[in-house]
Amino acid sequence: MLDCVFARWQPTIGDPTWQGWATVLVYLATAALAFRAGRASFPPATRARERAFWGLTLLLLLALAVNKQLDLQSAVTAAGRCLALAQGWYGQRRLLQLGFLIVLALLAAVFLAVLLRMLRGSWSRSALPVIGMVFVCTFVLMRAVGFHHIDRLLGLTMGLPVLSLRANTALEWSGPALISLGAVRIFRLSGR
Repeated sequence: MLDCVFARWQPTIGDPTWQGWATVLVYLATAALAFRAGRASFPPATRARERAFWGLTLLLLLALAVNKQLDLQSAVTAAGRCLALAQGWYGQRRLLQLGFLIVLALLAAVFLAVLLRMLRGSWSRSALPVIGMVFVCTFVLMRAVGFHHIDRLLGLTMGLPVLSLRANTALEWSGPALISLGAVRIFRLSGR
């Protein structure tokens, strides 16, 4: 099984382009803002919950920064393919992918419900970063499923010919951008 996985995935830099490295920096910069936002002055009634949210956001962003270049989800995908081939159900993989997508969507909905409950009473401060987290999680789930037609769409380029910004990059940066805006808003509200 390991031979099959390592034949399909190598522990190398996953996206050595300027956009790949810029995305790592976007995640790290947003993580720094999340760290700072977690230290802001929050009302006593919501302080612990808001700090927990920003701590969770910090950890997620750090994990995504590391994963961006290690491409660990591709190792998981390779393991799934190898397992499907070894057990003889590779031809029926679409049904399993659909089931996996449904489970991930349900988990995302539960995660959102937990966030909404966790941040009750602070929605005016938390809405923007929560929407950013939803964008980040949706993007990660979309990439994790690995449908080929979605991968083709994400590979499209847009913008100036010099920059050739991939749709993948624009979508991946949208969540951290919203989280960053929410963090900056927290700084302004708390006077820090």
